[in-house]
Amino acid sequence: MIVISDLRIAILGLGYVGLPLGLALSRHFRVFGYDSNPIRLRELRQNVDSTSETSSYTLEHSKITFLEDIKDAQDCNVFIVTVPTPIDSNNIPDLSALCAACRDIGSVLSSGDIVVFESTVYPGVTENICGPELESSSGLQCGSGFFLGYSPERINPGDRSHTVETVCKVVAGQTKGVTELLERIYGTALSAGVHVAPNIRTAEAAKVIENAQRDVNIAFINEVAMIFKNMDIDTGDVLAAARTKWNFLDFEPGLVGGHCIGVDPYYLAFGAQQAGHEPDVILAGRRINDAVASFVVDQIANMLRPSSRILVLGLTFKENVSDLRNSKVAELVTLLTQKGFQVSIHDPRAARLQAKAFYGIDLAEDLDESYSFDAVIGAVGHKEYRALDSSKLLRMVKNDGVIADLKGIWRAYDFPPPIRYWRL
Repeated sequence: MIVISDLRIAILGLGYVGLPLGLALSRHFRVFGYDSNPIRLRELRQNVDSTSETSSYTLEHSKITFLEDIKDAQDCNVFIVTVPTPIDSNNIPDLSALCAACRDIGSVLSSGDIVVFESTVYPGVTENICGPELESSSGLQCGSGFFLGYSPERINPGDRSHTVETVCKVVAGQTKGVTELLERIYGTALSAGVHVAPNIRTAEAAKVIENAQRDVNIAFINEVAMIFKNMDIDTGDVLAAARTKWNFLDFEPGLVGGHCIGVDPYYLAFGAQQAGHEPDVILAGRRINDAVASFVVDQIANMLRPSSRILVLGLTFKENVSDLRNSKVAELVTLLTQKGFQVSIHDPRAARLQAKAFYGIDLAEDLDESYSFDAVIGAVGHKEYRALDSSKLLRMVKNDGVIADLKGIWRAYDFPPPIRYWRL
């Protein structure tokens, strides 16, 4: 079994999960970072993090070594995989990046090494898919030649309070010895402590239900928001009243995108179906949340003339982050355009090149030049938009225009008629 003094850790995948984890571990262990994207590696070597999860100063003074070739990781004995696990166009789990990472590791795997997966999967993937993939590419036998572990990521992009070091880490290993080593590794680097799950499948299940639970709760609020619109009741006022009860679960309506909440429930649903169970509640929640963009567009379209000019504020999947993955605002923009509206989009956090590459969207450069739109849609609650005063908002929209507030950003403002203020 590997001893701590001989530990050499390789992190595969240096995005929102892998980079913060690698930096935290490198304060205590020898850590090497590898990413299949050469542009990402070049940026990190230049102390630039395009995800904005860490500073140039932190990168410059870190002890992590970035590798351009996976063969340079052949002396490592613990491999941690943090690559994306998205869904395809049919909402089926796409494990291609995970399997590619297994093949990369297999090419340098040595007897006794440990491979730990942090990517979100449904129960059974680590042992039934990743294990055989590693066996095939390494020529070693899983459980004797090399060993598996699972420790689900709990990164919340843009959250400076709940960082990788301050959130309890779940770990599970293929053997008792592997589990004990993982407990010591993560426990040394992360201050929030470690929870040892009884086996890998349990750890996988714990992760996949975390975001599925949030998705179902948000779906409930989104559905009641739609109901209250038909009843001419303000959802925000209803929630304010309901929050006065001590055990009310406090969720807000809105678009539900991103790489986690908008994706993970489909992994759980797929795993459930593989096990012979139809996950009615989970898939119902997904249907409701996936329908929010269409509902919002229909509501706004009823208040506007054909070919109206619309300004959408925000494109990232949530407030105060640069992450554009699985943004439901992009879907909103597509639906508005399909109805014939002229749509401009602004986002101070999103990278212009990424917006163009991901969605074909040209972001507006200067919000000060945005004025006299038929409608302004507050789609993402960035702090820059929360700081807008009512006078500036009113300059952006025509006298009889619409201010559509999807996140309750400006609900405290009193907009004068004939301005129409609508919120989800």
